[in-house]
Amino acid sequence: MPDPVDPRAPAERATDDREQAAGDPAVRRVIDAAERRGVRLEIHQLADTTHTAEDAARALGVGQAQIVKSLVFVAPHGDGLLEPIICLVAGTNRVSLARLAGVTGEAAVRRATAREARELTGFSIGGIPPLGHPRPVRVVMDPDLGRFAVVWAAAGHDRSVFPVSPAALRALTDATVAEIAEDRSAETPAGGTAAPGS
Repeated sequence: MPDPVDPRAPAERATDDREQAAGDPAVRRVIDAAERRGVRLEIHQLADTTHTAEDAARALGVGQAQIVKSLVFVAPHGDGLLEPIICLVAGTNRVSLARLAGVTGEAAVRRATAREARELTGFSIGGIPPLGHPRPVRVVMDPDLGRFAVVWAAAGHDRSVFPVSPAALRALTDATVAEIAEDRSAETPAGGTAAPGS
């Protein structure tokens, strides 16, 4: 498997990655959120930013479905406020709005704009993690992630990722596991891929 960063020894590289990650406030929020739950994350720094789940999978040497896309949706409420809903989706899947509306009970749910995603989560698209948000958010997890022993999620920055078991991911985020992905026949070959956390 190609190394996503450099050829240094794993222990040396891991120490440097943790030190570099600890210096980034966004990544630090993710690390701290996991530590509050008793989990120590292993942060990996990618050499380049990744713009799609396919790019991230290639950089990590894993299957695209092992990349966790943290997609932000919003449920508008009568008072004008938007409630964020984060969908943790396998890198090969796309979210069905109809299924998400059914799972959440929010008929008007829609994809957040980049600005809304940043304002509601405190993270920029491309680095939106599954945890570490400034306020509690509803999280819905794609059951397809459970097919793998390890999946990879964004760690608050577009070059920072961490490996995690699907069970630990669910526990860390208090996620509801539900069928939210479009049927495979509804997908188009070129659509729906995003970087981890975007």
